[in-house]
Amino acid sequence: MNPKDTIQIQGITRRDFVKAASLTAGGLMLGSLPISSSAYAAGNGKIKVALVGCGGRGTGAAFNALAAGEDIQLVAMADIFEDRLTESFGHLSQRYGDSEQLNVPDEHKFIGFDGYKHAIDQADVVLHATPPGERPKHFRYAVEQGKHVFMEKPVATDAPGVRSVLESGKIAREKQLNVVIGLQRRYQDNYRETLRRIHNNQVGEIMGGQVYWNQGELWVNRRQPDQSELEYQMRNWYHFVWICGDHNVEQHIHNIDVANWFLGEYPVRAQGMGGREVRKGIEYPQIFDHHSVEYQYASGVVISSQCRQIPGCWNSVSESFQGTKGTLYTDGSNNAVLRDRNGNTLYDHDGEEDPNPYQQEIDELFESIRRGNVINDTEIGAKATLSGIMGRMATYSGQMIEWDEALNAEQKLVPDYVDWDMTPPVVPDENGRYPIAVPGQTDVLGPIADR
Repeated sequence: MNPKDTIQIQGITRRDFVKAASLTAGGLMLGSLPISSSAYAAGNGKIKVALVGCGGRGTGAAFNALAAGEDIQLVAMADIFEDRLTESFGHLSQRYGDSEQLNVPDEHKFIGFDGYKHAIDQADVVLHATPPGERPKHFRYAVEQGKHVFMEKPVATDAPGVRSVLESGKIAREKQLNVVIGLQRRYQDNYRETLRRIHNNQVGEIMGGQVYWNQGELWVNRRQPDQSELEYQMRNWYHFVWICGDHNVEQHIHNIDVANWFLGEYPVRAQGMGGREVRKGIEYPQIFDHHSVEYQYASGVVISSQCRQIPGCWNSVSESFQGTKGTLYTDGSNNAVLRDRNGNTLYDHDGEEDPNPYQQEIDELFESIRRGNVINDTEIGAKATLSGIMGRMATYSGQMIEWDEALNAEQKLVPDYVDWDMTPPVVPDENGRYPIAVPGQTDVLGPIADR
């Protein structure tokens, strides 16, 4: 694949591209397909679902799936930790314990690193909500087995993982499988309505913008005396780069994706800075507590990006853009405001009655399956993930990182094989500290002298 193809659109304008893309909800919507081409035959009884990854987000996705129709049945669950699976099943049982929709016998509760395969084999649709590092492998197995997929974002933590997901997306497209990625803002009314108004030229051409995920401190799980090194890292996954990707990838992907979506293009390069200003203790293994990145696009637009996890600071999870005729503001709390250049309000979105976007993305997935249609968000999810990874590469290295460099980087964070017998990719030194990126010194692509 020529990486330049990912940012160049031949024969149409950026505005035309965005307008066309928005007509397909979250991703690529193909026309009606023959029933035989679908992993689930429309009108043919229950849609069987497997949950892979039974933490809080996975349990939430399972609730969303069961709420999407009485024809949906959860039949299998998998997690590497038995206590997480048991807790998740307990929460689901409180609401669905007397319903045929929850039909997970003990023999379909799979524990361990290979459990995902056994769970996937039981189902028509797979909900992937494991930590991000393992998602490329799980996604590949699901589409090879001909399963429809909901997969949380980000879809990978390194460039080889992104490339794997893109290849799996091609398999899914060939098999005409539905793939919805958990970039739920693309299924959220205030964002969809704002994009419609961008298409209607209410703010003119977007010339620049700012995207934020600034918040206080996030959770951290302390090391327990009886834990192996790998169990500690897997239970504290957010703080290890190989499993999480750092918060510029894991959380801020949402806001970066909004910029890509509204602009109708992907960044061609990025540079930035970041570090650990307050999160310096030994209980915080690897990731930065702040990132600030400038994303440059082929059209000349520059998006200023910030994500921060520091208590006592200004917080915002939102997006702002400046156009030739006006400005716009959006956020994940169903708000959207458009103003002209004089500050007059053109549109103020009242989202109190809007559908829950987490439910909406799942509803649209199952409705597409029932109708024999196909949504495929794979490329959107992979390129949004790569945008976040490119920003992390920039802050970790202190270098200007090109899109092509990021996409083709060979630095592999996630081992091909993960099991309890392995030594994790990173281990602490004699003082209990893990390797942390140092801008100007850390290699993210290859030796700097060879670039």
